Amino acid sequence: MYLAWFIAFLLMLCITITFIALGLPVAFAFLGADLVGAMLFMGGDAGLEQLVRTAANALTKFALVPVPLFLIMGELFFHTGLGFRAFNALDKMLGRLPGRLSFVTVGGGTMFAALSGSSMASTALLGTLMVPEMAKRGYKNRLSIGPILGVGGLAILIPPSALAVLLGSLAHIDIGKLLIAGILPGLLLATLYALYIVISIQLDPDSAPAYDVKATPLKEKILLMFRDVLPMGFIVFLVVGMIILGWATPTESAACGVAGVIILAACFRCLTIKVIVKSFLGATRVTVMMFMIILGASTFSKVLAFSGATTGLVDWVATLSMTPIVALLTMFFIMLMLGAFMEQLSMMMLTLPIFVPLAHFYGFDLVWFGVIILLALEMSLTMPPMGLLLFVMKGVAPPGTRLQDIWLAAIPFMLCAALLLLLLILFPGIATWLPDMSKHG
Repeated sequence: MYLAWFIAFLLMLCITITFIALGLPVAFAFLGADLVGAMLFMGGDAGLEQLVRTAANALTKFALVPVPLFLIMGELFFHTGLGFRAFNALDKMLGRLPGRLSFVTVGGGTMFAALSGSSMASTALLGTLMVPEMAKRGYKNRLSIGPILGVGGLAILIPPSALAVLLGSLAHIDIGKLLIAGILPGLLLATLYALYIVISIQLDPDSAPAYDVKATPLKEKILLMFRDVLPMGFIVFLVVGMIILGWATPTESAACGVAGVIILAACFRCLTIKVIVKSFLGATRVTVMMFMIILGASTFSKVLAFSGATTGLVDWVATLSMTPIVALLTMFFIMLMLGAFMEQLSMMMLTLPIFVPLAHFYGFDLVWFGVIILLALEMSLTMPPMGLLLFVMKGVAPPGTRLQDIWLAAIPFMLCAALLLLLLILFPGIATWLPDMSKHG
């Protein structure tokens, strides 16, 4: 019996990897493995019926409604050009500050992460908008490409994060609390990025050469703040503040966020039928992909539980006598390694059925553990050689930029994220204080 759970676990894993190797989309590869597992471990036809019920229950959760709403909000913000307005305003407001464009990238990127919830959209926007200008001004890669890769991943941590909603749903973590928990770690990480830029410029002024900038009058700066920056802050309040204050559920706040962006775009006269169609099509494509992942992940968890693999794995880990911190770091390291050749949804699908029972076993605070997982997903986006954002950046970087240059530019910002991991382990309150203080739930 000791080996039975291991054989079941290995069989499910091998079937999944074989289907992926044959070229099936990841969600269908897992569904194929689920069907085989149901026939073997869940009693044939009765097992298949159970899988159908599990899939239906997983996809009809009200908690998943924020996912398409957050995606629509991000798409609208991107396609209406509101993101460009905010960046241009920040650029003029910072004036002659050394390394100004790097700071604009961190500040504007953090704001865009809070409004879009999409790492790829954030990286694509920043890369298209900022890299050509920084290259023209003689910025070195670590202060042009690096900050973009760093803040691109912030969309996973800072709400509204569709991945956080998905994680909360799959791991049975309070979604409102998990969204709130990402705020302080996300802002702290952005601060660490800014500190690195300051230190880098002090040690090597040529990494961000100074150049003359036309001075912006104070009156114009105030106008830019009230016209182009504060309205975006109001949208952030609609989404995040209402959850913290207990005025709205994540679903209601997401709906308010969408309404807020639509009203803002209409006020700026950039809301057109073409923009609405593009935004809804983009959001629909990603939503369908995410829901297929949820379907596969929920049924995969059920098959693992029926086969005894989940219980067997937890019992086996108990015999290893690993300390909770060693177990946590092992899980984090596995996520990073998977990020080198898998995208984030597939990683969650593969690991959560295994990691969540282990988190329960070690007695981790699930909200804190959820933030750690989100940080691992954020770091894995820039993990060489195959991190997703590395290729997004390659697509928008100036001609002649080598992938190796992008890897090297990402490393200092990955180290900042590693420092945040250390701080979260030493001071868990960074993640748990705000959810505990909020009136949510």
